[in-house]
This record gives sequence, C-alpha cells and structure tokens, in this order.
Amino acid sequence: MTILALWLPILLSAVGVFIVSSIVHMLLGYHSNNFSKIPNEDEFLKQVGALDIPPGEYMFPFCGGPKDMESEELQNKMNAGPVGMMTAMPKGPFAMGKNLINWFIYSIIVGIFTAYIAVNSLPADANYLAVMQITGATAFSAYALGLIQNSVWYSRKWSTTAKFMFDGLLYALVTGGIFGWLWG
Repeated sequence: MTILALWLPILLSAVGVFIVSSIVHMLLGYHSNNFSKIPNEDEFLKQVGALDIPPGEYMFPFCGGPKDMESEELQNKMNAGPVGMMTAMPKGPFAMGKNLINWFIYSIIVGIFTAYIAVNSLPADANYLAVMQITGATAFSAYALGLIQNSVWYSRKWSTTAKFMFDGLLYALVTGGIFGWLWG
C-alpha cells in the first residue's frame, strides 16, 4: 500500500470535509456567537480606521520580549488597558473564494498526512474499523487538537474552541469513514 494508491480517499475526504464544513457554517449556525460586537463600534471604526493599520497580526500594548515584560512603562500600559491581540485584514469584502480554495488545499494536505500515517501503520488488508480508527484519529489531530493553543495562549473563549473541535471531530469522522470505505 502506498500513499499514491490512496489518491481517491485523499481527494474524496477533502470533498467530504468541504461539504460538511459548508453545512456547519452556512446552515447549522452554532458558530454565530463566536465573536462579540465591540461596544461603540462606530466610534471604534472611526478611530482605528484613521490609523490605517496594514493587514497583519498585532499585540497591544506591544511586548518585544522578556526584558519588555519587566519594564514599568509596559506594566502601566497593561494595567491601564486595553490589552489585546488582533488580526487586521485587508479593506474590502471578505475574500471568501480564496479562503475556500485554501481550505480545500488544507483538507487535501490533511488527507495526505492521514494516508502517510495509515500506510505506515496498517496492513494492506486492514479491516474498515482499524482503518477508520487510525485515519480518524490522525485527521482529528490535524483538524482539532492544534486549536486548543488558541484558548491557552490567546484567550479565545473555550466554548469557541470546543465548537471548532466538534467540527474537527465531524471532519475526522468523514475522513476516517472515506478512508475505511476505500482502503485496499
């Protein structure tokens, strides 16, 4: 068994994940409260918009390293607030097409790594359940486990992380199911 022999489950699992993620985000609606509206949004947009911040990731107040953490100036800024991290995106409409293409490519990459782990840990005549378990666990690792660090380090609500991890479980079940179905 080779990774190339698994091109069909790699591709179909990416298609399946794409479909399930579309259903999750467009129909089910349980992600609708992941973000909150900033109080006095109009004033915020006016003030921050005037700064013309380029796309990127920002921390405020900025801390460049351990020595900065000890400075009285940074401590005063942290105590006065606001304290946060933000991602500034390009102005204009959300680039949904580009993001969907990148999501599909990511799902193919997950499928490739899932296939790699499967061919190196399962015999060619493995049964459906064994293939489902290994490939599902591998896909879950890729789609879900890395999200925990967003709550640990970046103060993302644990409820939001849990919802995205649930999505990852759905994607893993789809991936494992397709690999199990098409194995061998």
